[in-house]
Amino acid sequence: MKRFLFITFSLLLAMLPFNCSFAQADISMTTHWNNRANYNPASIARTEYLYLFSNVRHQWTGISGAPTVLNVQASEYIHDLHSAFGISVINDKIGLTNVLNPTLTYAYRLSPNDDFDSWSLAMGISAGLFARTINRSQFDPTDTTDPTLIYSDLTTYKPDANFGLELQTKHFVLGLSTTHLFAIGKSSNLFQNTNHRYLYGIYKNTDSEYFNFSLGTQLTNRNNLTVAEINTMIRFKHPTGLYDGPRELFDVGLSYRTSNQLSLLLGINITSNFRVGYSYDYDFKINSNQSGTHEIMLEYRIPTKASSICESCQGQHDWYY
Repeated sequence: MKRFLFITFSLLLAMLPFNCSFAQADISMTTHWNNRANYNPASIARTEYLYLFSNVRHQWTGISGAPTVLNVQASEYIHDLHSAFGISVINDKIGLTNVLNPTLTYAYRLSPNDDFDSWSLAMGISAGLFARTINRSQFDPTDTTDPTLIYSDLTTYKPDANFGLELQTKHFVLGLSTTHLFAIGKSSNLFQNTNHRYLYGIYKNTDSEYFNFSLGTQLTNRNNLTVAEINTMIRFKHPTGLYDGPRELFDVGLSYRTSNQLSLLLGINITSNFRVGYSYDYDFKINSNQSGTHEIMLEYRIPTKASSICESCQGQHDWYY
């Protein structure tokens, strides 16, 4: 029995990206710089397109039962309603534990003018279910005769909600959000999805015909833990001389977290509306697994009249920030 409790407890702790909390932590995806919707629902207020997104992360390559995260999202902005609607499903699995977190998202967008250079302020909320399962039926104990061992799976269900604000200008993105609102004021436990708080800023410049540039920083806080992250990315473009403007080709980026993690991000535009991304994380912490973490991202967008804020304007062809 003690061996079972120790293994289960160790697996649960391993799910956390930091080391001094006992509750469920948010998923930690390096490619969140391309899509922030899993922690800020206001960011789904993207105009011009129906937006589809997915990323999968495999951590600690080569270790059996290592964390694997799948994140799938879809959203669309409806200009007549000044509103965006989205859906998201997150599956986070490690060892004997599995988390399923489906949510529906709504965001309202305010802007003084219907053009791409005006500022906009979006307010968003998402609500759904947080389900966590310990697959005790898969446990393979050393002593199978121990009568105290429990082999039936255990699942808990909790309501879940997130809230956020995001301000966008031609060259800046500022965001503030909080996740798992129902956990505010509650003590941490092995099944509680802890309240997180996010603050971020991004400088973006798409003026050049040859490249786009972005520089971002983010603070993430939960309980008494705060992690800072900085990211920079260059997205290369090919001038076409056409009305549509330059075509984006590929991007290269770097991120660093104060939890001693360095990440390389790569992306390529397969078509003007389909992107594939990859990231590799290296952890500098002592005694940590050095085999690295891999992440793959897919983005697809479909132009729609309902999403367009200015049909007579030159289109927004650059990918979202």
